Amino acid sequence: MAQPAPPPYRRITDEIRRRIDTGELAPGDRVPSTRRITQEWGVAMATATKVLTTLRQEGLVRAVPGVGTVVAEPASPRAAGAAAPRERRPRETDRGLSRESVVRAAVRVADAEGLRALSMRRVAAEFGVSSMALYRHVAGKDELVLLMADAAFADIELPEPAPDGWRARMEAGARLQWELYRRHPWLAQYLSITRPQPMPRAMALIEWTMARVTGIDPVTLIHMAITLLNHVLATAAGFEDDLEAEQETGLDQNQWMAAVEPVFEGILTSGSYPMYAGISGADEGAVNLESIFEFGLARLLDGMATLIDRQAAGADGAG
Repeated sequence: MAQPAPPPYRRITDEIRRRIDTGELAPGDRVPSTRRITQEWGVAMATATKVLTTLRQEGLVRAVPGVGTVVAEPASPRAAGAAAPRERRPRETDRGLSRESVVRAAVRVADAEGLRALSMRRVAAEFGVSSMALYRHVAGKDELVLLMADAAFADIELPEPAPDGWRARMEAGARLQWELYRRHPWLAQYLSITRPQPMPRAMALIEWTMARVTGIDPVTLIHMAITLLNHVLATAAGFEDDLEAEQETGLDQNQWMAAVEPVFEGILTSGSYPMYAGISGADEGAVNLESIFEFGLARLLDGMATLIDRQAAGADGAG
């Protein structure tokens, strides 16, 4: 009789253990996160969490605050006669190493594990090469992340036909950004309002977003564009925050909320916070990143409508 197939968590655990034993993952290297496990193997978050828990119990990995789960240092030398780990060898993909492939691999790592997990060494591990091999294609991490951001904006497809009205166009541009940051959680925190990077593709999206606003002086128009951009960026930064928190705690958002719910319940029932207590009976998820984005976007556009109408009225009066 055929042996039953091992459960998914065991198969994944065995594969990660193999990578550690063969040296593909060295001591100190990050192992796949729960989010990366769900994406790579198509399993539920609970299964991914069980994988990392099993590896920790076996002493193969350890959690490092602010970094994530990494391969643990061996507790003692290998027993005599035990097979030594095989020397890490370049994979077949080494021959296909290029600037484009390095950027694509870096985006995959950052999407799954966060920007803080990204390093030249981490990306090199995707190809089974030393980090020095990457420097033939990019100058360093700073250039790599800039190339990653530029590549992300290159994937945006502008709607055709484009909305004609200024409000519909601004709303469409904001939603294009929002979905981009959802796909790439690290991107919103990388972009800066005060120290912008020279990124023509990102600038082109903002130009497109504001193209139907007329009758506004250039300085005011730039303020409108940056205000809208800042709302999307600041709200979308929560995607990366949540990803990093999951890496550090091993808990997804639902698990985290379930863990702290008793503490919040005590605060809300104290009577000192009526505003917060007022939503205790609301549907679960009534207030989340999506609702904050939608509410803020609508209110911003309402305010800009008042500004545009006022400018138009002033122009008519001057005539």
